[in-house]
Amino acid sequence: MNSKQDNPIKVGIIIGSTRPGRKAEAVARWVHQIAASRNDAQFELVDIKDFNLPLLDEVMPPMMAQYSHPHTKSWAARIASFDAYVFVTPEYNHSIPGALKNAIDYLFHEWTNKAAGFVSYGSAGGTRAVEHLRQVMGELKVADVRAQVMLSLFTDFENFSIFKPDSRHEKTVHAMLDEVIAWGRGMKPLRTS
Repeated sequence: MNSKQDNPIKVGIIIGSTRPGRKAEAVARWVHQIAASRNDAQFELVDIKDFNLPLLDEVMPPMMAQYSHPHTKSWAARIASFDAYVFVTPEYNHSIPGALKNAIDYLFHEWTNKAAGFVSYGSAGGTRAVEHLRQVMGELKVADVRAQVMLSLFTDFENFSIFKPDSRHEKTVHAMLDEVIAWGRGMKPLRTS
């Protein structure tokens, strides 16, 4: 891995499901544990469940950044603090969970000119959810990296419930993080100009 930077970038690992019995938290903690072995960025878990976001309830469009509710202001401050993101998402009906889409839709400028990587899971590895998420990121001016981690409910979860990832995925997590960190660092001048 790269050596520690004087001013390392901050990467938020976003737990993209709020569903009872969700697997996203276990997957995100696994990603965070792998990321913590690196010294080229700072990594933090961000659980959208902690923000208790109702369905988007701001009067002004997010692009205006005129937030009126405390939950929005708290969410905006948290997301703005990162240079890049790793979204951990299950696949629900060929897409992302509604809670994740809602959380993303609350903001605009806090996401822009940053990088994102994806860790997905589902019967088809969550690939369709990520394809949808890539379209959303494009509209928000988030550069999504090519490398992604795809976990199968059939092979990476015991009885479709207990997360037991195949060891080969650790290499894929590092490959995705390499790209997220490089792109997150490379896009920093766009956010400071």
